[in-house]
Amino acid sequence: MRRLLLAGLLLPAFLTVAPQASAHTRACEAGKPAVPGAQVVSATGVEKPGGTVEVPFPGVPPITDVPPYCDITLVLTHPGANDRVTVSVWLPVSGWNGRFQGTGGGGYAMTMGEFGLAQAVKDGYAAASTDGGHVIDFEDPSSWALGPDGHVNQPLLLDFASRSLHDMAVAGKAVTTRYYATAPRYSYWTGCSTGGRQGLMEAQRYPGDYDGISANAPAVNWDRFIPDLVWPQVVMQQEHNFPTQCEFQAFHDAATAACDRDDGVADGVVDLPKSCDYNPYRLVGTKIVCAGKEITISRADADVVRKIWQGTPLWFGLNKTAAFSGLANTVPGPDGSTVGAPFKISENWLRYFVQEDPSFDLRTVTYRDFDRLFAKSRAKFNAIIGTDDPDLSAFRAAGGKMITWHGLDDSIIPYQGTVDYRERVERRLGGSTTVDNFYRVFLAPGVDHCFGGPGPYPADPLSALVNWVEKGKAPDTLPAVTADGARTRNICHYPLKARYNGHGDPNSADSYTCRR
Repeated sequence: MRRLLLAGLLLPAFLTVAPQASAHTRACEAGKPAVPGAQVVSATGVEKPGGTVEVPFPGVPPITDVPPYCDITLVLTHPGANDRVTVSVWLPVSGWNGRFQGTGGGGYAMTMGEFGLAQAVKDGYAAASTDGGHVIDFEDPSSWALGPDGHVNQPLLLDFASRSLHDMAVAGKAVTTRYYATAPRYSYWTGCSTGGRQGLMEAQRYPGDYDGISANAPAVNWDRFIPDLVWPQVVMQQEHNFPTQCEFQAFHDAATAACDRDDGVADGVVDLPKSCDYNPYRLVGTKIVCAGKEITISRADADVVRKIWQGTPLWFGLNKTAAFSGLANTVPGPDGSTVGAPFKISENWLRYFVQEDPSFDLRTVTYRDFDRLFAKSRAKFNAIIGTDDPDLSAFRAAGGKMITWHGLDDSIIPYQGTVDYRERVERRLGGSTTVDNFYRVFLAPGVDHCFGGPGPYPADPLSALVNWVEKGKAPDTLPAVTADGARTRNICHYPLKARYNGHGDPNSADSYTCRR
């Protein structure tokens, strides 16, 4: 029997060939064949009621018209790791497009669960996800971060960072091949945030896993940007000033208004936030109304905003047009005063991984402590999860293509990290023209983290990637649309920007041209 190497495991081809839709269903439900090195824990034919899968994000509609599919679940282990990694593979009973898709996660979750798989199956893909061997929780890694000795659980961190990604690709394609009696013609990766980081990791460590990678708003430089995200909270603590979100919104709105029209039209979207030079002290003395109460913006408020926007020499600050509520969140405290509400992913990174101390209290961190924690995170974890290796020569040699889009109003992951990575790839591999042949970046004005914000966001980057891989048509733009459909734009590939032509409907993509 032919065997397939799986990160130290041997996974044989095992599913019964079933050429017809009804036979597919029977083969899926026929049983749980034994797999050396892995265990098939379930093989079930599924048909969702009404073909609907709910989405775990507020305001995002459910996925409808999901066709019947075969759900294969495997459990994998690694020698000496004491881990148990689950891989889920969904296979459309009929209408398979001949492609395989790996799906990514968010935060500390390596998978988005049914959300990512359902959309892939609806689009005709055989698709897979993995839990990386730990509880699926976006914010809280406390159940797996530390081992029995109180130190970082290195095997599970390795699974989270990279190893389980390759496992999923190999196992998922093997299951797909046996189910349909033919190998996928092409394989693709798609993900945003942690899913974007996972895509970059695939390109860097496992360049032969996927023909095309859509790695969006990627959590690249995890070891640096994740600890850096606590900076706004440290600033407020050290300055003993916690502005309300209403006050922060006043600064955000003022900066947006001052820097609008940078693309030639006033539309509430700033296309060049890095060039926005709005001075927060201009707002000092302004009276605003928050919760029915008149408040005067103070110089101390402007001090806090300046430091948050400026960031540190270690990493990038919050963009002036990005929302404060993600990283500089504040809420009413028990006594009615305003207190900080830290970004949990970063706070928990420092607590469990950097300090290995469940009792770590972010409120004790000084400016000097911040620098020390940042350096410690980079020293301990860059080689494991940095995902910032600019040498993509093996991915290029394998014929891979990669697209990354990132919102310029991202309130969680600064888009500058993506630009920095792309520019380092250019320096390593021969310049922008050379890199454009296999890796393109698109910056979406007015778009928050993965979605949201006032700007149009790419509607279907995966289709653009498929056309590039299968038809050789490299995308110069990504069609984008706002959530309400009222505004369209063609997002230009970096470093070009869309500029208004001076005539035509400013809400239509046809009225803009990509220029330097």
